Amino acid sequence: MPTYRIELFEGRSVDEKRKLAEAITRVTTEVLGSSPESVDIIITDVPRHNWATAGKLWSEQS
Repeated sequence: MPTYRIELFEGRSVDEKRKLAEAITRVTTEVLGSSPESVDIIITDVPRHNWATAGKLWSEQS
């Protein structure tokens, strides 16, 4: 049972997340031969002020 944990900046629509989950599930079943029911996907919305790259918060980048 593969479990995917995906962290994204908040603001994605439910439709975008649904399409992402469908695509990941489809590819997983094609590659691993597993059933769709065995694929778990956890999507976490992260505020930009809680994510930093190269020492800078994304909320402070232009």
